[in-house]
Formats: sequence, C-alpha cells, structure tokens
Amino acid sequence: MTIQEIPAGMLGDFTRHPDGEGSVQVQLDPDIRIDTAKVFAVYGKGGIGKSTTSSNLSVAFSKLGKRVLQIGCDPKHDSTFTLTKCLVPTVIDILESVDFHAEELRPSDYVYEGYNGVMCVEAGGPPAGTGCGGYVVGQTVKLLKQHHLLEDTDVVVFDVLGDVVCGGFAAPLQHAERALIVTANDFDSIFAMNRIAAAIQAKAKHYGVRIGGVIANRSVNTDEIDRFNDAVGLKRLAHLPDLDVIRRSRLKKSTLFEMDDADGLEHAKSEYLRLAQMLWDGVEPLDAQPMRDRDIFDFLGFD
Repeated sequence: MTIQEIPAGMLGDFTRHPDGEGSVQVQLDPDIRIDTAKVFAVYGKGGIGKSTTSSNLSVAFSKLGKRVLQIGCDPKHDSTFTLTKCLVPTVIDILESVDFHAEELRPSDYVYEGYNGVMCVEAGGPPAGTGCGGYVVGQTVKLLKQHHLLEDTDVVVFDVLGDVVCGGFAAPLQHAERALIVTANDFDSIFAMNRIAAAIQAKAKHYGVRIGGVIANRSVNTDEIDRFNDAVGLKRLAHLPDLDVIRRSRLKKSTLFEMDDADGLEHAKSEYLRLAQMLWDGVEPLDAQPMRDRDIFDFLGFD
C-alpha cells in the first residue's frame, strides 16, 4: 500500500508534521580537526563501564601531569559526574538557550573543571527520535576550537554512547587517534566488541583513527576476551576486575583516585596509571579482522 492509498484518517499527524520536523541538529563541519592533542575514543557495549573507565583514565593522565579534557557523548550526560560531582549542562542545552548563536557563548558556559584539573564537557544530544548526536559532537569540537581550548590540552578522551551505529556513534572517530574498546568476559560484551571493531575499521578507511586495544572490565577472568582477541587480531591493554570499590565509587560520585583504601583499590589505580602511560607513549595500531555475526556466534559457544 502506498501513502496515496492509505485512508486520510490513518495518516493522523503525519500529514501535518512531516518526519524530522523539529529535529535538533547542528551542521557538522568535516574540516574541523583536533590537531593539538592526543585523542582517544572509548567504545563498548552499553552499561559495560565506559564512563567509569573514561573518567579514571582521564584522572590517570592528569596524575601524569597532562592537561586533560573529557567529552561525554551520550544524551544521558553522565560521563563526567564522578569528576564534577554533578550533572553539568550539555552543549546542546546551552546552544538551545541562545537559539544556536554559538558566538554568544563563553567557555565557562559549557566547560567545567573536575577532579585534579580534568576539564569536562557533556555534548548531550537531541531529544529521542529527533536528531543525530553526531552533529552535537561536531559542534562541541567546533566550539572548543573557536575558543582555543584545545591549544591548552594534551589529551582528549571521548566517552561514546554504547550499542549505536549511527553518526552519533561514529563522529568521535573523525577526531580520534586511537579507539579503545571496553569489554567484559561474556558473550554479549564480546559480540558487541566485534561489531564495534568492524565499525572502527570502516571509519579507518577515511580517517586517521585506528584501534588501539581492548580494556577488560568487570571480569575476574579474561580467557574468552583473550581467545577472541587472538582470533581477530586485537590486544588486551588492561584488566580491571569486578571490584566492589569501583561500584561504590560511582555511588559516591567519585573517581577511584578519591576513594578510601579498599580491597583491590591500589591495583586498580596502578592499572589506570599504567594504561595512561602506555597510551601516552603510544600503542601500535591494530589491524583487526572482525568476524561475521554468525561466525562469532559459533565461536563464542560455551559448553
């Protein structure tokens, strides 16, 4: 049945409000680049701990004396709350408040200082179903460039929303030098990692981003992660066990570096510091060969 054949009463609001009307989108400038800092984009299955990983990694970089900027790329805008102790306003909210006249904004309107000097930005996103988060990421980087904030930054960490393959998912790859994938030692996480690796490899054909490696998170063991990595050409860079102190740090709105002594805490902090130093020194790009969905389904079969 074509739209012309559908009875008028069945069309409802579609005839009065075309799809996409009211979308909150900002033009993405393909020429905008981050060329004055090392840039890392953190990916992984939804709920795997990307924000926890990103925030603690940002602090680890700052402990090494680096000037760090963390950019949250999720409409939930909760990437940086352990650094700032609050949910900061998003770039898209601030832009909307000035009717998208970016020239009216100051850095203090959307950049907030967090723990140990880590600068925090939440890109935010359009209301559900009304636009693409990729435009918001692009506008965020554009604002940072216009206000010369990137010139005083050594490291940029993008914390990217999970389980999405649209422009919002891919936009940070336009800017990143290395993409990092966070995963647990289970079927769903590794399945998602495989698809994320395929998406990153596709973007690597057009941009300078390359896969830097895998961060094992919330896992006692890493046997399935390592087996998969060996099969497709990935490499584990760090391992953060499923520690209660990590769970409590989120409840306390704190990074691990602010927590009182607890089982596994010193190991976790040293692992983040080791990872930060490794990334700063430079990790070799990985030329992964992700599996097809059916193949990885068979590969990850458990007895």
